[in-house]
Amino acid sequence: MTITSRPGARRTGYQPSPGGGRATWRRPRRDRVVEALWGYAFIAPLGLGLAVFYLWPVLQTAYFSFTAWGAFGGHSWSGLDNYRQLLHDHEFGQALVNTLAYTALGLVSIPLAIVFAALLDRPGLRGTGAYRTLFFLPVVTMPVAVAMVWRWLYNGDYGLVNYLLSLVGLKGPHWVSDPRVALFALVVVGVWSSIGYNLVIFLAGMQGIPKEYYEAAEIDGAGPVRQFFSVTLPLLSPTAFFVSVISVIGSLQLFDLVYVMAGSGAAARSNPAFPRLETVVQLFYDRAFVTNDRGYAAAIVMVLLLIIVVLTAIQFRLQRRWVHYG
Repeated sequence: MTITSRPGARRTGYQPSPGGGRATWRRPRRDRVVEALWGYAFIAPLGLGLAVFYLWPVLQTAYFSFTAWGAFGGHSWSGLDNYRQLLHDHEFGQALVNTLAYTALGLVSIPLAIVFAALLDRPGLRGTGAYRTLFFLPVVTMPVAVAMVWRWLYNGDYGLVNYLLSLVGLKGPHWVSDPRVALFALVVVGVWSSIGYNLVIFLAGMQGIPKEYYEAAEIDGAGPVRQFFSVTLPLLSPTAFFVSVISVIGSLQLFDLVYVMAGSGAAARSNPAFPRLETVVQLFYDRAFVTNDRGYAAAIVMVLLLIIVVLTAIQFRLQRRWVHYG
């Protein structure tokens, strides 16, 4: 039955189709406005919190990056002087190289987490819950505690790592003081700390893959290894993309491990390996809270924010191409 246009049609919400077909129902404008206001009211607390604790500090830091601060507080507009200084700051360049190297080397935790997740996802494996707990323990442990334990393990005189090496006739270096191995020692701690988080995410992704795919692959004669490369890995690409984005952002903001294992200020700079350990966030901390050059520190952290945005955009771009050509 076709409903024709009549004076009460707009008031009741019925809108006749132009071609005389079936009429459609459209809610009155007042109801839609009220529903939108309720929606904004529900998200207002979260939006207010994001604006006060995230957006406003970012805007304030961006403003401070164009200012010069005195030793006793107070600031004045300095324009682009802080950014010009960054271009000629060798220490910032070395810290940026260290941060990017740590980020690149730390990505090894992703394939390791995938392999361990595949092993734990095997049907009939006993003690899966215990294994997951052991892998996840470093994630819920305080980073400062983790750094202090590893600092003791890496001690060149009485550390457990060098003791184990001495049992097989090898002499271990001073891991945190040797510029040749200090960064790699830090990467080992970072991978050990993050692999449990990545493993849990990959386990959830694997358990979301329909079992019918594995059954079809088994009928076609594919063994466990072939199923892993032909079924598991392709279907885990969205999960791997999420983990890679989170890992890169977290690695670029590395601070606590360096602060505890290498120290800060004059004590840290006496360490021969400190130039190979200092990260961008560590340099920001020293400039902001040790030397009180907060304008320059704000410029450092704004450059870091720009690098994170660019790398994240590149990852999203590569993911879209992967999906398109896959």
